[in-house]
Amino acid sequence: MSASEFSRSALAAFDHVVKATGDFRDRPGQRLMAQKVADTFAAATLGKVDEDDDEPVRAIAVIQAGTGVGKSLAYCAPAIATALARNTRVLISTATVALQEQLVTKDLPALAALLPEPFRFGLAKGRGRYVCKLKLARLTGADGGPDEDDMFADDFPAGAAVQPMHEARVAFYTAMARDLANGSWDGDRDSLVNQPGADFWIPVAAESSSCTSKHCPVYSSCTYFEKRKELVGAQVIVANHDLLLSSLGTRLLPELDNCLLVLDEAHHLPAVALNHFACSMDLSRTGWVDVLASRARRIGSLVQVSEANDLPRLAAQIRQTLQDVSRLVMDSYGQVMQEPGAAQGRGPARVRLPRGELPESLDEPLRLVSVTAETFLDALRAVAKELRAQMRDNPDEARRLSTLYAQIGVLTPRLEEVHACVQLLLREAEADSDASTGGVARVPTVPVAKWFTFEVGSGMDDGLVVIKAHASPILPGSTLRSKLWSSVRAAVVTSATLTSCGRFDFFMRESGLHADSAATTLEVASPFDYASQGQFVTVETAADPKHAASFTTEMVQALLRDIAHVAHGALVLFTSRDQMRQAVEALPAQLRPVVLVQGELPRTTLIRQHRERVEAGGPSVIFGMQSFGEGLDLPGPLCESVFIAKLPFASPDDPVGESRAEWLRTSGRDPFSELVVPATAIRLAQWTGRAIRTETDKSFVYCYDRRLVGTSYGQRLLQGLPAFALLRRDVQGREFTMQRPGDAPAATAHPAAQTGLRRSG
Repeated sequence: MSASEFSRSALAAFDHVVKATGDFRDRPGQRLMAQKVADTFAAATLGKVDEDDDEPVRAIAVIQAGTGVGKSLAYCAPAIATALARNTRVLISTATVALQEQLVTKDLPALAALLPEPFRFGLAKGRGRYVCKLKLARLTGADGGPDEDDMFADDFPAGAAVQPMHEARVAFYTAMARDLANGSWDGDRDSLVNQPGADFWIPVAAESSSCTSKHCPVYSSCTYFEKRKELVGAQVIVANHDLLLSSLGTRLLPELDNCLLVLDEAHHLPAVALNHFACSMDLSRTGWVDVLASRARRIGSLVQVSEANDLPRLAAQIRQTLQDVSRLVMDSYGQVMQEPGAAQGRGPARVRLPRGELPESLDEPLRLVSVTAETFLDALRAVAKELRAQMRDNPDEARRLSTLYAQIGVLTPRLEEVHACVQLLLREAEADSDASTGGVARVPTVPVAKWFTFEVGSGMDDGLVVIKAHASPILPGSTLRSKLWSSVRAAVVTSATLTSCGRFDFFMRESGLHADSAATTLEVASPFDYASQGQFVTVETAADPKHAASFTTEMVQALLRDIAHVAHGALVLFTSRDQMRQAVEALPAQLRPVVLVQGELPRTTLIRQHRERVEAGGPSVIFGMQSFGEGLDLPGPLCESVFIAKLPFASPDDPVGESRAEWLRTSGRDPFSELVVPATAIRLAQWTGRAIRTETDKSFVYCYDRRLVGTSYGQRLLQGLPAFALLRRDVQGREFTMQRPGDAPAATAHPAAQTGLRRSG
């Protein structure tokens, strides 16, 4: 089939599904998106290309699909139809668990029942989400019980608190093993009723570093590999952005040059990339290095690997050098511990290195750590290779050898992280290959963000100053272009919020697609009539939002007056925990029972209570922060008002953001206009998007930040919002209609009755 035939066939499949659904509605925007998806996936060249062939065709569609478009169906139906016709697979990557669950439990089963040709689908998760049965048996005593040199012996701190902690863990692992054995639990962390903390889960997680795969004695019943088998025949695989980036260069997911890739919730991708490729290491607590060396040397002698003999010396070298680095850092920057607020519970004190330039005194010791860690890792690889070889040759010894393998593997990632962090710390600024330079002819080289944190330990580390080193790339676009897009042939990149201030430019730069000739854009408007369904009210305060204390006091007073009129469901979004705390403390007695506060209850419980209150006919107001500003679906009376306490600017002291702003200023560019405002616009659009979720919703959005109407960037932010009717409430409480930025001047601006903006009880 030709590309045009593939496209027509895929669109026909979409039309078939739409007509087969019981609630058919004509959605021109949805079909427009489906057409773009079909054309994109039909055009790309997939699979191996011979040397004599033409360059493979790449096709990447960046599609903003407004709320209500029905983008899941718009990309799933044509993508699956194309994959079946081209004998390939669809890989769908999302940012949130909620969307993964929606796809796997609702959307894909519905499509499987409607598409003419059958297909299979599955959910892909990283190894760390599943339990390792071998580790679990070891820790519960089912496999002989832990001995004094067991793989997790160092996991229990020394001292009086050991026994209760040990008993709690054993009880937890015993219950886990029982539920796994009787079939009431499937080995997936996410399906546990009571979610364990990292300190309980990590010792039993099926991490790749401690896994011997097919050589493991419990391989045939391994939870992770059983789940992997389900994906073998699946034409559609659902994963997440972090797993996608983690699997690059592996066989965990379909090869990106031979599958159809869909990135949903794609506005998260740049942040996920920066976080994924960032590194950190603890300079103060290094006892694990000696534990790893001792285990590896002992095991190396058992399997006769001579490279392991030198490990104690290498460990001592690494530990001593890291301590030297820690001392040098403390001598140079330790004064931050004395600064006001450094130990007030606001997180560790931090020192960022300007322009990513390391002090000369740190260069030599860090290079020594790099070389020594690489030699150490080479020896560990040699031991691991020999262990796998002996497992293959001596199956009867597989259980014992797998345990030995895990004893090393459980700590090896710490050494790998040290090596990676040192490499990034030592990296000098490089020439920018990213097209996000904005056309500037000469641009300063791009640094790596580097910083140190200082924190006084507690518990077993009480009084110890814990010093950590951190490093991160600052341009997600450059990272994604080299790590991801270089391998991709066919992709659809979509979200409800990809434009910023009405343009795709910001996202295209952040995602690394700005200068990619294969990338095209499409904006599909929401079918909602925002002008008639809702109003956006800017509430002015006398206090400047830049003056946090006075602004918060005035904002809280205005907010409490407004939420007193809530008749059904409402959502209040705060930009800081302190801001939310002050609002909670100011609640009058009659409002406190109405308010549900994020963090006081599990998220699912909180949402359930909110729904029950509204369905019973009473008011319910949710107080939340950033995580409640996205992905929260509260249609109809569940959310008739959204209150935004303040414009959601990112934290001003983020070290990666600071480093990037510094680089932009050095380049002669304005970081506020180029970086801060566009990022805030996307976040504000997400928050505002909680208001109207269906074509019948009626909702109001209130924002208590006068900068929306008093600054030029505020007008840019308004430009990127849905087409709500705009109103302005001044300090005296009078309300006036506003024209949208870019619209023709309104004939007159007239006062509006405040009561007309709220639902009657």
